[in-house]
Amino acid sequence: MFEYDPQKHYPHETESRVVVRFQDCDPLRHLNNAKYFDYFFNAREDQVPKLYGLEVMDLIKKYKAAWVVYNHNISYVKPAMVGEWVRIMSRIIWHNHNTIVIEYYMCDDSKKELKTLLWSTMRYVTLAEGKSTDHTGAVMDFLKATSGNIDISEINIKDRVKVLAKELKK
Repeated sequence: MFEYDPQKHYPHETESRVVVRFQDCDPLRHLNNAKYFDYFFNAREDQVPKLYGLEVMDLIKKYKAAWVVYNHNISYVKPAMVGEWVRIMSRIIWHNHNTIVIEYYMCDDSKKELKTLLWSTMRYVTLAEGKSTDHTGAVMDFLKATSGNIDISEINIKDRVKVLAKELKK
């Protein structure tokens, strides 16, 4: 279970290094569009427990609520190719009382070229009724400790692609 420690620094971004597998590619040797989601979600699932000491299933069991995706917004910038090593970063860029937006992006191994950007918007809902509920307790502590502060009302995904691509080129 996540226990907030005010003396501890919590990184806002997770990072994984993975190789693009042959079985995940199309005939042109590009990572299949649908497989980007698997790569992104698996990378975050691997990193969150390591960085924050949090197993999301513990939160789900304790609060009897979970996040469900209701919107994905993805931008494919450059293809990831079979056998290529890539970096996958993720972070919660925004949250309110019952919603989060997680930003995932993939770049080349040297972190110079953006390949794909995904924003996943998720609502926090009760397990029993599937109704929206507020973040509370350790869930809210986790969000406050690990979330970034991108004003998503002021930027769209096309603009964010430009910002990230520029940051990576530096």
